[in-house]
Amino acid sequence: MLLYARGRRDPVTAHEVAAELGVHHNVARSRLDRLAKAGFLVVTPERRGGRAGPGAGRPAKVYRVAPELEGVEFPDRRLAELIGLLVAKLPNRSRERALREAGEDFGRSLATAASLKASADLRRGLERVCDALGSLGFHASVHSLDGDTAILETATCPLRPLVVKWPDASGIDRGMWAGLVERGVRGVQADRIKCETPRCLSPDATCSVLLSLGRQGAKASGSTAS
Repeated sequence: MLLYARGRRDPVTAHEVAAELGVHHNVARSRLDRLAKAGFLVVTPERRGGRAGPGAGRPAKVYRVAPELEGVEFPDRRLAELIGLLVAKLPNRSRERALREAGEDFGRSLATAASLKASADLRRGLERVCDALGSLGFHASVHSLDGDTAILETATCPLRPLVVKWPDASGIDRGMWAGLVERGVRGVQADRIKCETPRCLSPDATCSVLLSLGRQGAKASGSTAS
């Protein structure tokens, strides 16, 4: 149930989960509430369908993926600490480039694991990137797209727990997104993608991934939200 919620771009309700997973609505609601109590989900009341005012009925419980700042692993293998120590061993002069290239390769590896197929359409390609991460258990969605610039939002970025613990490793994270987008959007090269993650270290905030794709002749298409 947690994997299902993390694999969706949008929040879910108990009715949706029950229908998709073939369980009773009360079972779905109970398990979602337990996941929320454990800190994996955030629950808020929301009216769907645009109805409001008298007769609109009670708002439904909507479950969103909670921002994940620490990796969940048992037993804890302390891999983030190991990677941080390896990063510190890299020469200062070449560290930034090495981390970026390692991140790009990791992003390509994730794309392969998720069988990500590229699209010539920018929005479709970015949505495929988000769906690919969802298939691996990581939540992501396209927040906005304007010409050659996009913003993705992710509550459970694969490398955020590492960057929170070792901010000097942030180059791996930015490279990972570039490598993923290269495999999701046809004609884009990872080394030309500019990537920023300004909220990565913000407690309890969903991470924003700001991407400038560096494509030649890109035209503005107007801001849209997904």
